[in-house]
Amino acid sequence: MGTFSIWHWLIVLLIVLLVFGTKKLRNIGGDLGGAVKNFKQAMGEEKNKSDAVELPRQDEAKGTTIEGEVKDRQNS
Repeated sequence: MGTFSIWHWLIVLLIVLLVFGTKKLRNIGGDLGGAVKNFKQAMGEEKNKSDAVELPRQDEAKGTTIEGEVKDRQNS
């Protein structure tokens, strides 16, 4: 029992086509393509959102000091 030959894969493809039908398989492909497209679009929007965040310039942040004291310190 070795690897599957091309004839095995053709028989499997024929059975899948008979069970699901070409229309259902086409719909599944379209849904999968739409999901990938929406994912890419959302990733692009997230990148643009992170690029839009600006850090304050030195002259705008002058005179702001936050003082604090460390009570407990854990060594990791």
